[in-house]
Amino acid sequence: MALTESNMPGLGMKAPNFTLPDSVSGHLMTFNDIKGIKGTVVLFLCNHCPYVIHVNAELVRIAREYKSAGIGFVAISSNDAVNYPDDAPDKMRLVAMVLQYPFAYLYDEDQNTAKAYDAACTPDIYVFDSDDRLYYRGRLDESRPGNDKPITGKDLRLALDLMILSKAPLKKQYPGAGCNIKWKK
Repeated sequence: MALTESNMPGLGMKAPNFTLPDSVSGHLMTFNDIKGIKGTVVLFLCNHCPYVIHVNAELVRIAREYKSAGIGFVAISSNDAVNYPDDAPDKMRLVAMVLQYPFAYLYDEDQNTAKAYDAACTPDIYVFDSDDRLYYRGRLDESRPGNDKPITGKDLRLALDLMILSKAPLKKQYPGAGCNIKWKK
C-alpha cells in the first residue's frame, strides 16, 4: 500500500458524468441519479484500504445527516478487481450491506470515471455545488490510522455547511490521503 495524496483538481470544475453499475441493486446510475438539490458528494472508496476502513463509519454518519439537507452522496470503487479481488463488485455489495451505506456503491470497471475526476487515492472526496461545480476536494479530517487524532469529519462537514449556506468555498483545503487507486496495467 502506497500512501497517496489527492490530486486536488481546480475548484469550479464541472462534475464529470458517469454511467456505472450499483454493486447492490445492479442498476446503472448516472451523476444526475445521485445528485442532490443543494450539492453532491462523490467518494472514491474501496473495500480493503485501511484508510477507508478507518473513516467508513464517519462517512456513513455524514451521509445520513446531510441527505436531509439536500446533499446527494455516491461512492465509487475504481480499483482493479482482477488483481485486488477484495474490491470486486460482489465484495462491494457485501461491504455496502454490512455497513448499511446510505448511498449507492458503484463499480468503475474501466476506471474512466476515476480518470475523469482525477482521483488518486481512497478515500478521495469531491463536493459539487448545486450547479455541479467543484466546491471542495480533499480530506475528511486530519485523522489517519495510527495518528491518534479523533475522526470528526470536520473538514468535510465545514465545507458542506458553508455550501448549504451559499458561502464561498474554503480558501485552504487539504488533500486527502490513503491507498493509491489500483490502476490496471
